[in-house]
Amino acid sequence: MKVVVDTCGWIEWLTDGTLANKFAPFLKNSKQLVVPTLIQYELFKWVCRERDESAAYEVIALTQQSEIVVIDTSLALFGAEVSREYRLAMADALVYATALLNNAKVITSDNHFSSLAHVEYFAKLVK
Repeated sequence: MKVVVDTCGWIEWLTDGTLANKFAPFLKNSKQLVVPTLIQYELFKWVCRERDESAAYEVIALTQQSEIVVIDTSLALFGAEVSREYRLAMADALVYATALLNNAKVITSDNHFSSLAHVEYFAKLVK
């Protein structure tokens, strides 16, 4: 089955966070991984802020080993419908819409997705 790993999952994996082992199997299988360009945007921005631009390009190179989904007009409009229907913010709606259009499951620890169909949710551990 195809999967879309939400940005929080990528960050957990990149930082070896407490949920890294939950996301690793999905991120290591590039043949099943679908990456919206929105996630590339969020990852590039985050890695530039937390590390540097060179590291950010390395992460983007990792994403490009998978199927990249560009936000075109059709996806943008479907994302808007998803946003209204599920009361999701723009980024979350586009991630979810990408998964739905690609028969993929969202893999995340973002509780905005926790009650939605086609989602595998990992609760964040409380310290």
